[in-house]
Amino acid sequence: MAAPDLRTDAAPPTPAPLPTGRGIELVLLAFAAVLVTSALVLVEANQEQELTRVLVFVGLAYLGLFTIAHFAVRKFAPYADPLILPCVALLNGLGLVMIHRLDLAEIDQALALGRSAPTELIGRQIAWTAVGLALFVAVLWTVRDHRTLARYGYTAGFVGIVLLALPGLLPSSISEVNGAKLWIRIGPVGIQPGEFAKILLIVFFAAFLVQKRDLFTTAGRRFVGMELPRARDLAPLLLAWGLSVGVLVLERDLGTSLLFFGILLVLLYVTTERVSWMLIGLAFFFAGCVIAYQLFGHVRVRVQVWMDPFADFDNTGFQIGQALFSLGTGGVGGTGLGAGRPDLVPFAESDFMLSSLGEELGLIGLAAILVVYLVLITRGLRSALAVRDSFGKLLATGLAFALALQIFIVIGGASKLIPLTGLTLPFLSYGGSSLVANYALVALLLRISHAARAPLPRRPATPLPPIAEAGTELVERPR
Repeated sequence: MAAPDLRTDAAPPTPAPLPTGRGIELVLLAFAAVLVTSALVLVEANQEQELTRVLVFVGLAYLGLFTIAHFAVRKFAPYADPLILPCVALLNGLGLVMIHRLDLAEIDQALALGRSAPTELIGRQIAWTAVGLALFVAVLWTVRDHRTLARYGYTAGFVGIVLLALPGLLPSSISEVNGAKLWIRIGPVGIQPGEFAKILLIVFFAAFLVQKRDLFTTAGRRFVGMELPRARDLAPLLLAWGLSVGVLVLERDLGTSLLFFGILLVLLYVTTERVSWMLIGLAFFFAGCVIAYQLFGHVRVRVQVWMDPFADFDNTGFQIGQALFSLGTGGVGGTGLGAGRPDLVPFAESDFMLSSLGEELGLIGLAAILVVYLVLITRGLRSALAVRDSFGKLLATGLAFALALQIFIVIGGASKLIPLTGLTLPFLSYGGSSLVANYALVALLLRISHAARAPLPRRPATPLPPIAEAGTELVERPR
């Protein structure tokens, strides 16, 4: 006898599982807070031989700011990767520790010379951290779906180019610092527009490459087993190369030029999966390096210092030479927090934060910091793999790779692997523009991560009728 089957055409929706990252993120943030507090205690014990009120101020500010950030992430992006924010918090906290340590050294040196104590940088950096986290929360709140950014791709590209070129067009009196025109200074306040242009141009690159993907994947001639692009399809790459050279000419900044061109090359490769684009881009890059070396004196100086920093140690090679001595002094285990002399390196709190950390934490400490960076970048790339839309994949890849390339450029320059560029380590180095912009970058990564990890809603294909009106179907029992 046939039995009635009460199944309808579509299964009823099941409730979405609750996010599981809340507890993990909170535990890791607490672990970061313990490490940062312990590091502050070590610094003050070795420098001051006592604990001061600065320890309480920095510790409470750090704890309060990242508690707010944690609840903001769980409110606006509950399914976001629980490892990203703790990695950022730990890096930011270690940066605060080292900046405070350098403040103490500067104060001791000034008092020994009979001068007044300089303004401490730790208060400013905490203020910039608060501004960065405010922008972080604002981005999470306003950008509820990362795909909406694709609608403003060309606008973001235009604004990004304007911000990037603006310091080079302004008078040197308000834009030039240490030979590079990267700033806009109004009184005591200064910002680097290029840090925000980085994010806007990544949004533009991702939107443009998704929209014009067929243009870049059209096959051209084959050469040595590779499919070369057609000559007329090279125009975007040539424009990007021209923009990078223009940045180098106007702003005399090799690091920013390399950063933007490298991001575009990687996004082109991710879009097309063709090695030929990378090879052509690298050929353009080396051609630009040769041209820059022949035309610009400051580029020649950077290369000469890189090749032999001790040839003119008392002048152009002093900074990188002292940084190498600092890293050598740290050795494998480091001198201990507060027990070294990282203040002997010029710009130890910004351009050469790597040598400051390397001297007092040693190779082991630097390796641990690099592992934290690696986890942050890997989780960003993991979000790019998991997200379901092409724009989100390219956007997350560009944001994560921007961090990776900037870290490589900074570490390579400070360790004499490549010529010095003047960029700063994300979240570790002193500086407001870089810190604030990178928090906006991390907020976008968390938004994409939330979209990648959130369960798909299960909705019936057609509205279900009331159970009293639902039809039945006679089916045979399986024999």
